[in-house]
Amino acid sequence: MTVSLPRTAAVGALATLAALALSACGAAPDTTSTTADGKSAATATSAADFGGLDKLVAAAKKEGTLNAIALPRDWANYGALIDGFQKKYGIKISDENPDGTSQDEINAVTSRKGQDRAPDVLDLGSSFALSAAQQGLLAPYKVQSYDDIPAGQKDTQARWYNDYGGYISIGCDAKRVKSCPTTFADLLKPQYKGQVALNGNPTKSGSAFGGVFAAALASGGSFDDIQPGLDFFAKLKKNGNYTPVESTPATVEKGETPISIDWDYLNAGYADEFRSKGVDWKVTVPSDGQFSQYYSQAINKDAPHPAAARLWQEYLYSAEGQNLWLKGYARPALMTALEKAGTLDKTAAAKLPEVTGTPKFPTEAQQDKAKTVIAGGWAKAVSG
Repeated sequence: MTVSLPRTAAVGALATLAALALSACGAAPDTTSTTADGKSAATATSAADFGGLDKLVAAAKKEGTLNAIALPRDWANYGALIDGFQKKYGIKISDENPDGTSQDEINAVTSRKGQDRAPDVLDLGSSFALSAAQQGLLAPYKVQSYDDIPAGQKDTQARWYNDYGGYISIGCDAKRVKSCPTTFADLLKPQYKGQVALNGNPTKSGSAFGGVFAAALASGGSFDDIQPGLDFFAKLKKNGNYTPVESTPATVEKGETPISIDWDYLNAGYADEFRSKGVDWKVTVPSDGQFSQYYSQAINKDAPHPAAARLWQEYLYSAEGQNLWLKGYARPALMTALEKAGTLDKTAAAKLPEVTGTPKFPTEAQQDKAKTVIAGGWAKAVSG
């Protein structure tokens, strides 16, 4: 996943060192969380399967730790989610490499298999969740609200399901840019030379991947044809508008990336943060490239803390967890269900960036095809 708010390198380094200290010898994970009648958290496919939520909570508290990865505190309000879970259950969350990408998460799962410093849970760009499932890395688990998750936003085997999402948007520093762009077509104008950035590399980052997909839709492409998106960035690079600098709050404040293509919930959150720093950050969902996508939650099949991993999912898909994402300007997967149940935070919902029309999403096959095209053409498109 990866413009994000400060993901301090020192914090990530300390988390990494702490994890290394806990597992210097690469010890095998403790997957012995069981109930009195021998039910294992590592194989539980639901709370009921483990004997009920209370037993899952007890087992998770006994484990005492949850290994998370690539969760910036200022990404979709994850700081509040992390703090809320820790306070509610007394379980410490170790968040390693908060500035990491979806691919970094998958790499950590595969390279640390059998180690107690392996990630327990993953928050992946949709296409990366599909890849992880195809590689057999994910554990099937149905949260209690699983049936309320829209059919098109969950794996039929419950190996992953969408958690929160939004639209690709254009963020712009109105104090540095005389006239902020509002469409992808605008971004090609010569006045934006050296100012347009992405949030990461689309071969590794879900948000950057979405940015290329949105550019494709704005340039005559489709869910079946992402090539126009690559062509668009090739044009941006050729005319000098594209900068390879990964956009972060720090680069925005320095004026290095005054225009950033990113999810609307991130850009909207940055607008709040930047206001106190004298930055007038404008956010627009481009009418010519409306691309909406969700991130997906998943559990590592070999999670060293299997009960805590499953309890984290239950927390995220509770009304409390879903509304915390909403307060971070993200659209929770259970938004319709919460509204129907009367548990939706209406004040937070009213602050979401305005968008017209109904979002559509690429299929698994379309995402796989797009990833292949980007993997083979991105470097060439922005080289030189």
